[in-house]
Amino acid sequence: MARSGARRHLSSTPVRSAGGVVRLTSEAYPNIVRDERFAQVTAEDVAFFKDVLGSDSALIDGVTSEAADIADDIAPFNEDWMRKYRGQGRLVLKPQTTEQVSRILAYCNDKKLAVIVLNLSRMNNVISFDEVSGVLVIDAGVILEVADQYLAERGHIFPLDLGAKGSCQVGGNLATNAGGLRLLRYGNLHGTVLGIEAVLPDGTVVDELSTLRKNNTGYDLKQLFIGAEGTIGVITKVAIQCPQRPKAVNVAFFGLESFKHARLAFREAKSQLSEILSAFELMDATSQNIVQHVTGYTRPLDGDYPFYCLVETSGSNGEHDYAKLEAFLEDVMSKEIVLDGVVAQDETQAQTLWKWREGVPEALGHVGGVYKYDVSIPLEEMYQLVEDTKARIQEAGLLNEDLADTASAAEHPVSAVVGYGHMGDSNLHLNVSTRVYDKRVEKILEPFVYEWIQKRKGSISAEHGLGVAKKAFIGYSRSDTMVKLMKQIKDLYDPNGIMNPYKYI
Repeated sequence: MARSGARRHLSSTPVRSAGGVVRLTSEAYPNIVRDERFAQVTAEDVAFFKDVLGSDSALIDGVTSEAADIADDIAPFNEDWMRKYRGQGRLVLKPQTTEQVSRILAYCNDKKLAVIVLNLSRMNNVISFDEVSGVLVIDAGVILEVADQYLAERGHIFPLDLGAKGSCQVGGNLATNAGGLRLLRYGNLHGTVLGIEAVLPDGTVVDELSTLRKNNTGYDLKQLFIGAEGTIGVITKVAIQCPQRPKAVNVAFFGLESFKHARLAFREAKSQLSEILSAFELMDATSQNIVQHVTGYTRPLDGDYPFYCLVETSGSNGEHDYAKLEAFLEDVMSKEIVLDGVVAQDETQAQTLWKWREGVPEALGHVGGVYKYDVSIPLEEMYQLVEDTKARIQEAGLLNEDLADTASAAEHPVSAVVGYGHMGDSNLHLNVSTRVYDKRVEKILEPFVYEWIQKRKGSISAEHGLGVAKKAFIGYSRSDTMVKLMKQIKDLYDPNGIMNPYKYI
């Protein structure tokens, strides 16, 4: 269960203070009011949880302990990674078994507690792996990169890859329906997850840990938990189909003069690379300038270009695949679709090229606060949203693209409008980088961004869900009928509303 939160409201003051401290969400967004039907955590509750967990080290107790004693330990659980929201949770529980999760949720449901943070890092076991079928069964707390390393030793690959793979947990990936960098090749989690185990709010354990690819016996209820953001249950185990690990991975990086040319390059990549194409990523010039500004990396290409693309192939024959990729790059350059490009000569160079794509979110975070929109748009107009958004911000006089200028935050809070993402999936990351979070910027962006997407029948959340930020805007992507059905499901499984309250729907 996540910390209590609520829908996002505009504030007259930035969330981040001048000193860099993230203000409490309840202060920055005064319209967020705690639901009085939820109980406060007491010393009696803490005693029960300690008995369930069997170890004082399995929880962070800010209820019966002095706040100063646990401040550093509990802070990461109260603040989001974008440093935009900060809660006031005082208790973190770290269960090690599904039974413990069940007892905790049943107790919270009975007591109407909705402020407990569950951390599944101790539920980190690989339960089984079938090297013939490629089916992996693991606890939800397994780190994504750990799971992939385990599979690598057995000739397989986890069908999801994220820039945050070194810290994110597989259960969280499922709960937010993360798409990742190689969805183009391996598909999304709705297709690769074969079964799950989850715990409902009343403590009921849902044992749907099937390892079968085909099972057409009634409703496919596991799909309800994928992308549900923990609103109807806590995922505790997962069975997932893992492909054979490619023996050869090749990467190319190239510059283009327009988004139109990027589309043409993608068309040629699908045609010429077909079955070995595993990723086609788009980055605009602004995103690459910021990565260089923050990291000091040496650019892969000599010139500067309005757009860049990264292409990855995965196959079984390294020489053959490399030749195909090289031939593709030569062809699109001869047709003047691509202006310049490079093919990685080895794994180290391939990883270096990937840093220019994977490093964008982190680099933006170093520059300041970021308004993030992870959206799906029909490919033809995918980048137009970035251009239209930038034009609105410029017209309002809020943009100053000099990254070194920190003195103009009050007058020009926006430092960059960036577009990058998974071109192979029509998934754009529109990021508006700010020196401080500012009410004027929010008014420019919302609901403009969502209305723009709605007109093109896109999605306001391609991956990672709704949370606090997008709850109020779900109607731009889903009909009233669909929202009503979602609420009915939420009410059915969580009638007391204790799971991730105020968020999602």
